[in-house]
Amino acid sequence: MKRSSVVLLAAGGLLLAFTAATLLYTSLEADRIETLATGADSPLERPHSRSKGPADAKVVLVEFFDPACETCRDFDPYLKALLAKHPNRVRLVLRYAPFHPGSDGVVKALEAAGLQDRYWEALQVLYDTQPQWASHHHPQPEKIWQFLPSAGVNVNRARRDAEDPRFAQLVEQDLADLKTLGVRKTPQFFVNGKPLVRFGNEHLERLVEAEIALQYPQ
Repeated sequence: MKRSSVVLLAAGGLLLAFTAATLLYTSLEADRIETLATGADSPLERPHSRSKGPADAKVVLVEFFDPACETCRDFDPYLKALLAKHPNRVRLVLRYAPFHPGSDGVVKALEAAGLQDRYWEALQVLYDTQPQWASHHHPQPEKIWQFLPSAGVNVNRARRDAEDPRFAQLVEQDLADLKTLGVRKTPQFFVNGKPLVRFGNEHLERLVEAEIALQYPQ
């Protein structure tokens, strides 16, 4: 057998072995996370977590997100569409993964807006204006305060409230939970404890609908 053929066969074997190992690791990691999610102290949702949808929904979609993340902003319309498509069966839970510079302060501002019942409005405004304050080359998170009034936020009050130590503790809890779950990028999704293994809005929709079929049999 020619040397080139032997090399190709060896390379092919190594590739197959690597692929098999990766699939096994992914499966084991998914099992580990699902076990954690169903435990008494689940790291997927905390009392402070913001959520949208009926409290008794049997399908819980958890998103770890960063308000400065472009992909999180891009996914937002798909999440809204999923909730609208299944209004009585799916609940969305938001968790923070403030990986970008200054995002922890933006999270605190969001929570401060929530004290004025303007959380979701503030989040939408921050997504809409994200290119103006969250440039990867020159992030300017301080600019968010000039946009929040359009969400109905009293900025003077929100600035004071954002300094509340409990918001810093909230961020620390979410950072600890994302570490436990192995979240390293945003957005990261979990559906009833099952991590989204293949990234993409179509894969997310399939995972949600598969869980709906399981939890709401016809």
